[in-house]
Amino acid sequence: MRPVFFLSDFGLEDPYAGVVKAVLGQRAPGVPVRDLAHLLPPQDLRRAAFALFQALPYLPEGAVVLGVVDPGVGTARRAIAALGRRFYVGPDNGLFTLAWLLDPPRRAFLLERVAPPDPQGVLPPPGWTPGHHTFHGRDLFAPAAARLALGLPPEGLGPEVPVEGLARLPLRLGPGPEGEILTFDRFGNAVTTLLRAPLGGWVGVGERRIPIRRTFGEVGEGEAVAYLGSAGLLEVGVNRGNAREALGLEEGMPVRLL
Repeated sequence: MRPVFFLSDFGLEDPYAGVVKAVLGQRAPGVPVRDLAHLLPPQDLRRAAFALFQALPYLPEGAVVLGVVDPGVGTARRAIAALGRRFYVGPDNGLFTLAWLLDPPRRAFLLERVAPPDPQGVLPPPGWTPGHHTFHGRDLFAPAAARLALGLPPEGLGPEVPVEGLARLPLRLGPGPEGEILTFDRFGNAVTTLLRAPLGGWVGVGERRIPIRRTFGEVGEGEAVAYLGSAGLLEVGVNRGNAREALGLEEGMPVRLL
């Protein structure tokens, strides 16, 4: 059995995440299911993509990554299972963009032959298709993830499609000198797309020049600082504060190593 690592924006107030896990338990009894995150900002694909990028190096090869951040549920966006060193199940909307920089997909399949959960033991009505529902996490992605977790072949999920056509967000990670603010963590720290943080240097964000240091404590309380974050990307924070609010930062804002 392969473990399933589950990420969503479902939150904890509604039963959505629990229902998805219940379906996984029904379809693949005994398969380990691990929660990565469920309190991500609703429908925020950039934040979710970064969360998967953060987690991926610690997920075992062969694991099933179930990602459900899906603002286009029920539309023409595709539902997919992609295979790299791990298995990825979710909407084809760019959610896996950054994870695939670390683990590029080699094959991909559309989820077109996945039966919905059926707690009453009744077959789906004639003409039923997954696109008629708004809870694909329960009705489509969980059954597909369960099938892969049991070691069953992905060919049974639907037709194979070229990996080159999989959706990706317009994001690029690199050494700079130019980049942008990718997203923010829950503390208000700005995560950039830059892979370098030269100590003693400076980064420009808007009209500000922010010193690059090893950690928050190397500047005074309330002062801005840039540093290499735990995911290997340059981040901008405020010692004992919220950089997003204090500095008026926004996603997509350009940054530049000075």
